[in-house]
Amino acid sequence: MTSRRSRRRVGLIIGGAAVLAASVAGGAAAQSPAQSPASADAVTIRWFVGLGIGSQPEQIAAQEAIVEEFNASQDGIVLELEIVDNEIAFDTLATQIAAGDAPDLIGPIGVRGSNAFAGQFLDLEPLAESSGFDLTQYDQEQVEFWREETGELTALPFGVFPAVMYYNVDLFDEAGLDVPPSAYGEPYADGDPWDIHKVFELALLLTVDANGNDATSADFDPDNIVQWGFHHQFNDDARAIGTFFGSGSFVAEDGSAQIPENWLASWQWYVDLIAAHGAPNQAEIDSDTLAQGNAFGTGNVAMSFTHLWYTCCVRDADDNNVGLEFWDLAPVPEYNGTATSKLHADTFRILETTENPEAAFEVLSYLLDDAAPVLLETYGSLPAREDLRDPFFESLDALFPQGPNWQVALDGLAIPDVPSHEGNMPNFDEAEAVIDEFEDLLTTGADLDLDASTAELQTSLDAVFGGAPAPTTGSEPAGTEPAATEPADTTPATTSG
Repeated sequence: MTSRRSRRRVGLIIGGAAVLAASVAGGAAAQSPAQSPASADAVTIRWFVGLGIGSQPEQIAAQEAIVEEFNASQDGIVLELEIVDNEIAFDTLATQIAAGDAPDLIGPIGVRGSNAFAGQFLDLEPLAESSGFDLTQYDQEQVEFWREETGELTALPFGVFPAVMYYNVDLFDEAGLDVPPSAYGEPYADGDPWDIHKVFELALLLTVDANGNDATSADFDPDNIVQWGFHHQFNDDARAIGTFFGSGSFVAEDGSAQIPENWLASWQWYVDLIAAHGAPNQAEIDSDTLAQGNAFGTGNVAMSFTHLWYTCCVRDADDNNVGLEFWDLAPVPEYNGTATSKLHADTFRILETTENPEAAFEVLSYLLDDAAPVLLETYGSLPAREDLRDPFFESLDALFPQGPNWQVALDGLAIPDVPSHEGNMPNFDEAEAVIDEFEDLLTTGADLDLDASTAELQTSLDAVFGGAPAPTTGSEPAGTEPAATEPADTTPATTSG
């Protein structure tokens, strides 16, 4: 089985606005309303939306209003909005580029979504410098996150979703265990480092069968587990799991495939924890007990590594947290003395084919400045700019009366994964197909020769990186049942890829 659960990311629901899975009628591009009068020598800048979020009805209305406001604010630029259904947006943009009819500005779009057009984005740093755009309003780590390996700064920070550890306060209390530390650099209550070894230890103590025995007990019944210690919540991508132990890339400096040692260690840690029953295997993840995938939200998992957008899924059907106040946030645990808060993020990019780079950057600056408060709320994104964050957390505090430790999420912005786990690879789609087959092996719960499987993965990726078709990387381990397919009605709303 090959799945892409890990590329389906949850959209935050802010201020009671539902994120609806609607598309533009017929999939055709939707133009912005009639433009305001402009001078005879005004230039037209086209803003292409659809590669990520932005095509839901309430988002369309907000973006159209922003276009009208921008056009009314000056007469040198006419901003046109093009909204294309996400299902066809990538092909539409590729066709436009090939035909020499590319838009100027695209977004919101994340790291992974931009890979299809890698190498076609404008370096924004010279334009920021010449226009006086203040890059110091962002954390330096967030700016550098968007810098290409070749040095170009092809995007600027906008909406961010740092990774954190969610934990179930009630389950820790019931087990008589101290909760995780509240800040990076702090040890666990017993003086041990807050690291992956401590998480493994706690996960076993917090895994409980129907008779109340934890996974360290000789009486533990692995066939009747009702509570698990740890889960990679909506993060089953092999690269995302690997980045629990730090950043890395499948692409070596010479362009060949490699397996980062820290990723291999992270996969082995996870496989071992599943084998010890401290984390659910795929059959258990897909069970009703764990809500067919939304495991932590059931209250039956003690710790989960995921992103800030997961606040979407610890709410009830009426979009509130009533009865679900069991959780809080903790730092990502350290591996070899270092913690990494892998980052999901959305931003805008200017295509290098634009004939009006200065005008395109003026529009980009408007979206990142004047229009940012409305857009960030519309997209449900944590602002990369510190001065815009208060309304975001005020909205969350209204939903979550227990007062989660938001600061630990903010602190994670200083330690993003560079290079990004969503970064580009040669023959990207073919490479992801190979990775999909490998990652399905990690959660089977069966005996797995990880060294042999990763050697096969590297060989397969090496062929793909060299331009060959994607080979088959292997099958489910002998004697295991394939993991169940993901129920269509449980897929979380998708944000930018």
